[in-house]
Amino acid sequence: MSDKTKIVITSDHTGIDLRKAVVAHLEARGYAVEDVGPTSPESTDYPKWGEKAARVVLAGGAQLGIAICGTGFGISLAANKLKGIRCVVCSEPYTAKLSRQHNNANMLAFGARVVGQDLALMIVDEFLDAEFEGGRHARRVGMISELEAGHSVC
Repeated sequence: MSDKTKIVITSDHTGIDLRKAVVAHLEARGYAVEDVGPTSPESTDYPKWGEKAARVVLAGGAQLGIAICGTGFGISLAANKLKGIRCVVCSEPYTAKLSRQHNNANMLAFGARVVGQDLALMIVDEFLDAEFEGGRHARRVGMISELEAGHSVC
């Protein structure tokens, strides 16, 4: 990805510290970052934070998004409810890379209770450094869009 790429990042209360580390890492790599996550460690609901970041991506305010909760799964479920979002949950770098290359994922999620900071940064780097390959993968991403629209692909 270009250093002009803007990334939106969010988390719930469990991911605040990891989110701050990821923001610093992204900025050091030259990315513009919009942090839309909570600042208080008080318990908060991950669906609203997943939605908030996803809406920034959909509106074109950022090209990609990163979302962090305890496992990464809940916040990704919320983000994925918005048509056009393809948010992948990753606990290792390989899936992050292939999610961009094969599925044109536009959001990444991981769990602050699942991955440590070093692994999280490796996951982020693989996600951002990969590019969509198109070809047969574009056809499959198109099929996902058809499912979102309520059509069958069977």
